[in-house]
Amino acid sequence: MNTVTSKDGTKIAYDKIGRGPAVILVAGALCSRSFWSGPELAELLAPHFTVYNYDRRGRGDSGDTKPYAVEREVEDIEALIDEAGGAAYLYGHSSGASLALEAAIKLGGKVKKLAMYEAPYNDDDEAKRAWKEYTNQLTNLLAANRRGDAVALFMELVGTPADQIEAMRHAPTWPLFEAIAPTLAYDHSAILGEDASVPTERAAIVTTPTLVMNGGASYAFMYDTAQALGKAIPNAQVRTLEGQTHDVNPDVLAPVLMEFFSG
Repeated sequence: MNTVTSKDGTKIAYDKIGRGPAVILVAGALCSRSFWSGPELAELLAPHFTVYNYDRRGRGDSGDTKPYAVEREVEDIEALIDEAGGAAYLYGHSSGASLALEAAIKLGGKVKKLAMYEAPYNDDDEAKRAWKEYTNQLTNLLAANRRGDAVALFMELVGTPADQIEAMRHAPTWPLFEAIAPTLAYDHSAILGEDASVPTERAAIVTTPTLVMNGGASYAFMYDTAQALGKAIPNAQVRTLEGQTHDVNPDVLAPVLMEFFSG
C-alpha cells in the first residue's frame, strides 16, 4: 500500500502495479480498493500500463477530512495524477464514472483520456422522483447513524431482493459495508445530484477524448444514458459491451480499455 496527500491534507491510499502510461481506476458506491473488480482489472492492464487502484476518501485506508465536497474528491484524483507524473488516463465505474467525469471537467489536460462505464444518471421522470425520495431517506438514516439500514436502502434501490439483503446483514462482509455507508451520501447526494439526471450541459465542457460504455444485458436506462452522454461530450464515442451487466467482467472490459487508451 502507498499513500499520497491530497490538497486538504487527507491521506489517500492506493495500490500501484505495472509499467507504462498511468491509468487511475475510480470505484463506485460502497466499494474500496480491495472490494471491487479493480484489483483484477489492474492485473489485466498491468502489462501495458501503470495502474493506480485507490481508496476513495472515507473508504478503506484513506482518510476523510470534513466537510465533504465533490471538489475534494477531484483533488484526490489530481494528487494521484501528480504522483503518476502529471497526466493519466481515467476509468470510472458507476458513480465512480460520474466522479471521473467531474475530474475531466476540472483537471483539463491532466486527464489524457476518460473511460466511463454506466454512470447511473437517469432522465426518466419517475426515476427522478424515486431518486429524490431515496436521497432524502438516505440522509435521514445516516443522520441517525443507522448505517446498516442505509446500506440496505441502497441495495433495495438497485434491485437486491429483501431476503438476500437480510442474509447479507449476517455475512462477514456486512461490517465493511457499514464502515463506508456515509460515503453513499458522497456518491449519491453530492456527485449524482438532486435528481440524478444526465448532466448534459456539464458533460459538454469535457474536451478530453472519452469512451462512454454500457452493458448490453444491464438496466435498459443505461443505454439511453450512454447515448445522451455520448451526444453531449464533444469528443466521445459510445460502446455497448454485449452480454455485460452493471457488474462488468474485467476480462471483457480490459481489452476495450487497452484499445481505447492505446489508440
